[in-house]
Amino acid sequence: MIPSSRTSSATAPSSPAVPAAPAAPALVRHAAGRGTLGGVGLVLGGTVSVQFGSACAALLFPRAGALGTVGLRVAFAAVLLLAVARPRLRGHSAADWSVAGGFGLALGGMNILFYQSIDRIPLGAAVTLEVLGPLLLSVVVSRRASGLLWAGLALAGVFLLGQGGFGRLSLAGVAFALGAGAMWAAYIVLNARAGARFPRLDGLAVAMTVAALVSLPLGIAASGGRLLQPAVLGLGLAVAVLSSAVPYTLELLALRRLPAATFAVLTSLAPAFAAAAGFLVLGQGLSPLQCAAVAIVVTASAGAVRAGGRRSPE
Repeated sequence: MIPSSRTSSATAPSSPAVPAAPAAPALVRHAAGRGTLGGVGLVLGGTVSVQFGSACAALLFPRAGALGTVGLRVAFAAVLLLAVARPRLRGHSAADWSVAGGFGLALGGMNILFYQSIDRIPLGAAVTLEVLGPLLLSVVVSRRASGLLWAGLALAGVFLLGQGGFGRLSLAGVAFALGAGAMWAAYIVLNARAGARFPRLDGLAVAMTVAALVSLPLGIAASGGRLLQPAVLGLGLAVAVLSSAVPYTLELLALRRLPAATFAVLTSLAPAFAAAAGFLVLGQGLSPLQCAAVAIVVTASAGAVRAGGRRSPE
């Protein structure tokens, strides 16, 4: 996946372990039910957009390379966010800028490592490995024994994925996916901190700009003038829209209708959607054993999130 927009800094922190929102009063329960159903659809739509954006990015690799593609994607996303958010740059402390800078480095590193991974291994396998980062963060934050059980189940799923063919997977691709997962966990923590220091989408826009300043020079160094070809620019813009503009918008709308814990559970379905996108767009099939491994990791991720969400008293 490109690692999704995941959540914007204008919303509630996207930590996988967040307390559930209180129940709605009886008089508005019916309306809330409709809102929840609509919110579920928005989250799933955003997740589908991210994963198919990643699949389209892989189609661009032969023309622009992995680094060139991520450079274009992040640069276009930064331009779009700056145009929409128009962040206010005055009135922030050095600590605020430090958080935003760290957020941007995590965002850039997450995308660079993930694109390096899907350049080497199937999209579904890459996202399955990458999601271990947020899952382990959820276990640490929840501090519940059940979290360790969910983590163990996830590791069993990864082991099963290996039995289904780690020998056919590039070890470098696996390492890049795990590194992207670590960056994703850092992204979640820093996203929450930036959201507390910057209003609306300001923190995210600044962070995406930092990520572009890191990734675009690497892309230019790797791909040079190929990045200026009209077809490459067009596909790069499409990837940015699918992987950033559409998901960010849908997630913002969804988090107005859903508890953050429910949102996090739904986003844990990412490996399944990634496997589907890899199959439909890239022709990357998974064996029945690998499909079972993806399902186990999805289940473990959702279970860990729910366990973390029950940490606080209702």
